Amino acid sequence: MDAKQVDHGGHETRDVSIRNLIEFGAALIVLIIVGLLASEGVLRYFEVRQPLGPPASPFENVRTLPPAPRLQVAPVEDLARYRAAQDSALNSYGWVDQKAGVVRIPIDRAMDLLLERGLPARASAAKQGAAEIKSGEVQQYTVPKGYTPEPSR
Repeated sequence: MDAKQVDHGGHETRDVSIRNLIEFGAALIVLIIVGLLASEGVLRYFEVRQPLGPPASPFENVRTLPPAPRLQVAPVEDLARYRAAQDSALNSYGWVDQKAGVVRIPIDRAMDLLLERGLPARASAAKQGAAEIKSGEVQQYTVPKGYTPEPSR
């Protein structure tokens, strides 16, 4: 054997220091114990300051619903009910505003009436600006090229 190579019991001494490992292990154990004691102290503090009250009974249904909007429990059934209500409104007669005398009619009947009576249009004199425009008439006009409206005040 060389003078520089000394037998240390069959393990490498350059890479691992047993002393450092023992110090690390001891520090880790101390930190764990300090953490447990701090947790116990916080638990005792909150037990005194904020008591939980009596334990909940498993026989009571004290479940409160969260505030709206809530998740749908049965979205497929909800959609079916919504579509049925919309279909009913589109395919039946009913009042929209009874005081004003406004009603709704089924779509098929509205299309038939539109074919019979035609689209509402202004008379030819109204197109030239000679007649007064009546309520409910359809009006169309073309904005001149380059026109910019003035900002409202």
